[in-house]
Amino acid sequence: MATMTATNVRDVGPKDVQTRNNASTRIDLANIADVPYYVEKRYVRAVDNGDEFQYEEVPVEEFYDDDKEDTLDALIRNVKDQQRESQVITTSTSAAAPRGTLTTQPEAVDDFVRNFLVRMGMKKTMQQFQIEWHNLSSSGRIKTNECGYLPDVVKHNEELSEKMKLLESEVDRYRKSAEKAREEFVKMKKERDYHRQHHNRIAQEKNNLVTFVKRLKSHLSTFEPQLDELKSKYDGAMREKMVYKLEKEKLQNELNALKLGTSTALQNTTEGELGPTQTKLRELRHKEEKKKQAVTTEQQRLSGSTELTNESHPRDSEFPVDTGNNPYLNRFAEDAFHRSTLTLAKEIEAHEGPISCAAIHPRKHVAVTVSDDRSWKMWAIPEGDMIMKGEGHSDWVSGIDFHPSGNKMATCSGDTSIKIWDFSQKKCIHTFTNHLLPVWSVHFHSCGDFIASASQDKTVRLWDLNSLRCRTVMRGHQDSVHSAELLMFSNIILSSSVDKSLMLWDARTGLAEHTFVGHVNPCNQATFNLRGDTIASCDSKGIVKLWDVRTIKSMVTLDLGPYSANSVSFHPAGQLLTAASSDRTIKLYNIGTEQLIPLSSHHDEVQYVKFDLKGQYMVSTGRDRTLRVWS
Repeated sequence: MATMTATNVRDVGPKDVQTRNNASTRIDLANIADVPYYVEKRYVRAVDNGDEFQYEEVPVEEFYDDDKEDTLDALIRNVKDQQRESQVITTSTSAAAPRGTLTTQPEAVDDFVRNFLVRMGMKKTMQQFQIEWHNLSSSGRIKTNECGYLPDVVKHNEELSEKMKLLESEVDRYRKSAEKAREEFVKMKKERDYHRQHHNRIAQEKNNLVTFVKRLKSHLSTFEPQLDELKSKYDGAMREKMVYKLEKEKLQNELNALKLGTSTALQNTTEGELGPTQTKLRELRHKEEKKKQAVTTEQQRLSGSTELTNESHPRDSEFPVDTGNNPYLNRFAEDAFHRSTLTLAKEIEAHEGPISCAAIHPRKHVAVTVSDDRSWKMWAIPEGDMIMKGEGHSDWVSGIDFHPSGNKMATCSGDTSIKIWDFSQKKCIHTFTNHLLPVWSVHFHSCGDFIASASQDKTVRLWDLNSLRCRTVMRGHQDSVHSAELLMFSNIILSSSVDKSLMLWDARTGLAEHTFVGHVNPCNQATFNLRGDTIASCDSKGIVKLWDVRTIKSMVTLDLGPYSANSVSFHPAGQLLTAASSDRTIKLYNIGTEQLIPLSSHHDEVQYVKFDLKGQYMVSTGRDRTLRVWS
């Protein structure tokens, strides 16, 4: 179909049609098959007036005005206003500029025949028709302008036929879509029924489980009073058992003292409640009065480094003589010298807060832990049953140690106090409060009459349990003292400090004998091996050093950083060293083979490690609130 534009188009009359038909007779017969034909001819009547279309300029509006708030209602009003304005403009334009009219001329009969032959692909018939038509029109027997036009009904029938074919194809397509939708619907219906059935089954099972749980809860509630009663009876029985054991030991010791002591020893024991060691020392007291006076005078002269009480107390304990013999060196377990690694034997959820320290009973498989929750707890090892619990400190508890006899215990805290606990009396029997700042560590003397403590007030103090007073204040560190430990069966105190140094003190004089310098970070702890010839120390950057006590020099330096090493402990046999690290592991170092074995242990920082005196097992504590037993 061809359409002619309205520019410079004039009215078409019969004369023009005749001219067009005459022009169509001059056709190249050789290329007649390629001649295009019009299915329909349309003519646009030109407008007589020469007025052009009036274009009205549309003003540019400021749609984005910062002063106006763009709300939905405002936008809708703007759109409606623009639509009304465009309608007004269209109406005025259509009124001002008249439009041309369009007329359609029916298709001629000969054009219909030609188009039909072309559409059907009848080229030979088309060629013959063209030849005969040309001959007839040339001879004048046929007048092309009088052949007539095709009726509108034929054209309308053709359009209806095409529309019918289109509608049939659409119906087929919709039918296929409907069949597909029906199949999908049936499939989804089946799935719906399946899921509905499955849901009903799950709901029934859930209801059955809920009913069963309710029945179990009601059944359990009937046993809870009995369980609580049994638990309380069990705890009471365990406490009584431990108390009976301690009382038995105490009576046995008193019986031995009665058998071996003299009448003087019995009298002194009755008056002052002193053991056989203090009794023998008291006999030598008069012989050493002059020596002690000379030592006291010398200490007063050197008061810049130490503070000693000038006045003696009648119940003051005597320091034992250093013999250099350690009976624990011959009490190792059979496999103590062959142990090369450790395995986790028991994990105990001990406290409600981080556990800072632990102590092992010198004679029994019992351990005590202290925590930031201001309490201490006693545990049976390795069963993990709680035997006893104590509370009394007003702040976190930082250190703990057993009395050598095992019937007493000392704890220190952030409340600047040191408490002495007696298991037979089941209470705290005394509290020392001379420290000015939090106390980090406590340690018993092997004779059981003295306690050494380390505090944030930069001092190390020695306490007498018989006179219940501070015997010596040792000053020399320039910052907080983190640990203080008495060498077993001697009068030597080892201290470590934030000032990056270690110091050896004479407990009898309160004087600093040696200073170990080598750490470049604050020291967290220092400890002796069982023989007393080696010291292990650790600092806040994970550096662990082994020192020779005789040469005052560092022998081995281990870098376990960058995390802090919080605690170190020697195996009693002396071949293993353990370090508690803030990277949640325990480092096991074999001194003989120089092999370092990390043990994955706690879920948070490891705060403390300690071997028992027989070398059978080790305990560790951490910020994950657990006590772990290794064997």
